[in-house]
Amino acid sequence: MELTKDKSRHHHGNLHAALVEAGIDILRSSGLDALSLRKCAALAGVSHAAPAHHFGNLEGLKWAIAEEAFARFSEFMRTHAAAADDTAHGRLLGICRGYLAFARAEPALYEMIFCLQRKDPESKRDASTSYSILRDTCAPFVPPGTDPVIIETQVWSLVHGFALLELHGRLGDTPPPDDAILALLRHIGQEPA
Repeated sequence: MELTKDKSRHHHGNLHAALVEAGIDILRSSGLDALSLRKCAALAGVSHAAPAHHFGNLEGLKWAIAEEAFARFSEFMRTHAAAADDTAHGRLLGICRGYLAFARAEPALYEMIFCLQRKDPESKRDASTSYSILRDTCAPFVPPGTDPVIIETQVWSLVHGFALLELHGRLGDTPPPDDAILALLRHIGQEPA
């Protein structure tokens, strides 16, 4: 990737967003290890000190990128849920399809949001927004007296595991179709036979 100054990338008054987009471009082309404040500045066409002013350090930049990634991730799930059948099961399949579509469309962002960890509750806001989509969609499938986290974890584990196996090439050249995997969701919340 050639990092040249391109003044057309910088929009006055929105340098924060321009630097985040530059960081996303670096992640997509070269991965998380290649991300640096200096490379973001060069790609955005600003001084090398500009990112430090907005983010403090590389960790701050990563979290700003993660915030944008979580927003996009949530939007994928909402969009796919809205396009699905207007039933509880249809919405569940919709968010799962959105989850998988995001992982395929944005593998670098997908892996980044699940590898970063921060302790303070404020930083978990964006992750909790995405999780609330899962929680709200799973709510109709929680049997009385069951901890909702059990059902949420079943759905999340299935779709997240499938996404990771596919992204890491563990499903071979011809992975099973989404519907074959997501068919398992019809049993969520039901008692075993």
